[in-house]
Amino acid sequence: MKTADCDILILPGLSGSEEEHWQARWAGRLSTGRIVEQDDWHEPTPAAWCGRIAQAVAAATRPVILIAHSLGVVAAVEAVPSFAEGVVRGAVFVALPDIERAPGLPESVRAFAPIPRDPLPFPSLVVASRTDPYCAYERAEDFAYAWGAALVDAGESGHINVASGHGPWPEGLMRLAGFMKNL
Repeated sequence: MKTADCDILILPGLSGSEEEHWQARWAGRLSTGRIVEQDDWHEPTPAAWCGRIAQAVAAATRPVILIAHSLGVVAAVEAVPSFAEGVVRGAVFVALPDIERAPGLPESVRAFAPIPRDPLPFPSLVVASRTDPYCAYERAEDFAYAWGAALVDAGESGHINVASGHGPWPEGLMRLAGFMKNL
């Protein structure tokens, strides 16, 4: 599948994606990509975030590819039951946070627990770092397995965000292209 043939919905995590974040850059670079805006990026609620994602998927005029980071991954997986069958054709999930176990997370984030473990009805890719402060690699691997997702070992990449040196993240774009080629 080519990017021109689908609607690419970009789902940031807590606090949104600042201008330098790879998701914001991709939204500007991918002609069919757009960020799904949330009413409150700093005090998320599962119903509101999942509802916004479900609305964006329902409004799509072409097949949908989801690109989620951090809490956006959890919200996307929680929103899956509300998607019409066959609309979402694939998803790339980056830096899943372990909202069930990671220390120091705000209560608003913990409200998204538990993370669903049902197999996803579309192909997906989980990109996980071995040094993500919000999720042990083994936990990301466990969720990828439960979802039926392919797992990409991103090495020692932190939370795969601006703070960990992933501004434009060209390797991620290459992974996205390879993933979409096989859809």
